[in-house]
Amino acid sequence: MMDKKLSAAAKPNERRQFLKLSGAMLGAGLIGNPFDAFSLEPRKPWTVGEIMDAFIAQVPNGPFEKTVDTLKVGSRDTVVTGVVTTMFTTMEIIQKAIEHKANLIIPHEPTFFSGSDETDYLQEDPVFRAKYDLMEKHGITLWRNHDYVHRMQDDGVRVGVVGDLGWEEYYQPNSPILHIPKTNLKDLINHVKTSLGVPAMRYVGDLEQSCSKVLLLPGAVGGRMQITQIMEHRPDVLVCGESNEWETPEYVRAANEIGMKLSMIEIGHSASEEGGSEFVKNWLNQHMPGLPVYHIPSGNSLQVF
Repeated sequence: MMDKKLSAAAKPNERRQFLKLSGAMLGAGLIGNPFDAFSLEPRKPWTVGEIMDAFIAQVPNGPFEKTVDTLKVGSRDTVVTGVVTTMFTTMEIIQKAIEHKANLIIPHEPTFFSGSDETDYLQEDPVFRAKYDLMEKHGITLWRNHDYVHRMQDDGVRVGVVGDLGWEEYYQPNSPILHIPKTNLKDLINHVKTSLGVPAMRYVGDLEQSCSKVLLLPGAVGGRMQITQIMEHRPDVLVCGESNEWETPEYVRAANEIGMKLSMIEIGHSASEEGGSEFVKNWLNQHMPGLPVYHIPSGNSLQVF
């Protein structure tokens, strides 16, 4: 069974407190912010461009010459009435933004069904038109924030996910390795499912294997990155968003077949990074006080039968 200390750390109030404190981590020197003094003063309403520039100013070497973090709908000059942060901009998320009178949506992942949101081939498609036209009709601007939040001095997505998992006291900034209280793989899976609200997840390994050293790689960093990180850190278990079945899952299976004690938990991409969108919401709360900001989870399009 999992240590009581680990179970207690997953309480919602404590997780939310950590996410609030993550903003304090930014201001305490983890990430320098030239806008700090400016953001604390009464000022005119924020424009989309000012919000974008303030966030990008936090990121080493930003702005990037090549990035997917561009405006997909709307204008930098739009005066922001409210913000919704989320993983995916679904039709439901757009409707909720309208209900909240929020005219800026900041998703982490693509809105128009490809990595860089190519839309040239979709212009006459009714699915694309429904999403795009609804946002345009209600004056909503959409700015994707993927590369920048990942490349802060400490990955904002990982910080947010650590908070959702209740593992803040085991986290060392800039490290994907966490040393949690000893548990077995079965109880660890149940802890992750409960903490992230995931009904089921896939795994490789022995459910009775002892786990303490966790390699946390949210999202889809790729099989080579997952495997090289396993080789470097030799964890008990990899906790990741997703992986191609012929890559890391087969590596972990082969490791078990030669007698290594190694497991893998695949959360699913959306749930594994949703905490990053809440991180962005908390950053906005800290740096744009008074601006209405809502984090609305988009959930997973894939259901379990």
